[in-house]
Amino acid sequence: MQIKSLSYRLFFSAGLVLAAFFALVSVVLEQGFRESAEQALQEKLQVYVYSLLSVAELKSSGELSMPTSLPEPQFATPGSGLYGFIHRAKQNLLWRSPSAIGLQVTLPPDLPPGNFAFLLTEHDRYALHYAVIWKNMAGVEHEYIFTVTEDAQFVRNQVERFRKTLRGWLLALGLVLILIQLILLRWSLKPLRLIVTDLEAIEQGKKTHLDGNYATELKGLAGNLNAFINSERAHLERYRNALADLAHSLKTPLSILRGYAESFSANNDSVKEQIYRMDEIVEYQLQRAAAKGQHKTTGTVDLSLVINKIKASLDKVYINKNITFDLNMPEQNLIYYEEGDLYEIAGNLMDNACKWCQRTVKVSVTLNENKGRREFAVLLQVEDDGTGIPPDKLAEILKRGVRADENIHGHGIGMAVVYELVSLMGGILEGKKSETLGGMKWNVYLP
Repeated sequence: MQIKSLSYRLFFSAGLVLAAFFALVSVVLEQGFRESAEQALQEKLQVYVYSLLSVAELKSSGELSMPTSLPEPQFATPGSGLYGFIHRAKQNLLWRSPSAIGLQVTLPPDLPPGNFAFLLTEHDRYALHYAVIWKNMAGVEHEYIFTVTEDAQFVRNQVERFRKTLRGWLLALGLVLILIQLILLRWSLKPLRLIVTDLEAIEQGKKTHLDGNYATELKGLAGNLNAFINSERAHLERYRNALADLAHSLKTPLSILRGYAESFSANNDSVKEQIYRMDEIVEYQLQRAAAKGQHKTTGTVDLSLVINKIKASLDKVYINKNITFDLNMPEQNLIYYEEGDLYEIAGNLMDNACKWCQRTVKVSVTLNENKGRREFAVLLQVEDDGTGIPPDKLAEILKRGVRADENIHGHGIGMAVVYELVSLMGGILEGKKSETLGGMKWNVYLP
């Protein structure tokens, strides 16, 4: 178990709590048992006091006498641990039990008649004092204090035995709880170990996704990790496709250049044209490979501004066609997407519309579109007044390298890029005939 692991931290913190709890329980129980033992001793000494009172006799002369045979045998055995004393109030000792021969006398405190005092004396003995008033036959009152003491070692032995027993049981209980805690920690952290195992399997190529039956709290994490894995794989696949498309697209210009190499001066314009075409291909493929295709959680992009910039560029590219752009969108349209991806999507659609149109291209942006697509918040529509695309070719042009018309300049990957990016964003791309312009109409639903 590593020091920085969650298991170690949970085990160590829970162990500290258990240790503190058991220490507090031990102190409280020991103190409670001590008080209980002292209370039991006080009640026992009180019985002994009453037994001495029962055999004491006050003579008519006012003197107190005790019989030689006492009710408790321990009072008659020297050093038995149980000792009795009788004092006249505020005067010297009157009587001591035979068991107290040779012991230092325990002086009683000042007590009102009829009251008890239970004390631990300086001689390490528990003493119970009881003050009484007796009248002799003549009606004269005499005040006495009866004292019974017992060695404190007896209570200490009881407390010590209880302490050893208590600590033994607490230690055993603590070890059992630690074992249970280890089992519970292992069981509780099993979902995390399962995710780690599945991630290692994905790293080794044995799995493609986190598909285990994870705990409820980890399902969100697993979903985010799966989304991240899918995103990374999609990026890698798009980089591979971009490189493959780049290599494929450069084959033809390179073959032409190879043919022109022998007579370079005679084909100077053709060579420049092929070099310019290769430069366009490289720039286009690098830009497409850099597109992220993801829905950002922070930062906004103004879609209306992006479309206006694309329109300004297309006005220059297609200046000879004198295209009329019909833009229907809010002045400001802030959405949470990667700016490069929006340029790719809107740029390719608007560029294709300009290639195919006669005179008009219509671009519309609608927010919170709920007609049939309630789960999507943005609808981008691009229409043209061209000849359109036959329905049987709509699915084909979304594939790499396929063009609707081979006579139109292009590489056949623009719509494939749009389709990939919209899919990565979690959106939907739909193509159909424009109801108003008669040409092609593309609907892009973005979440």
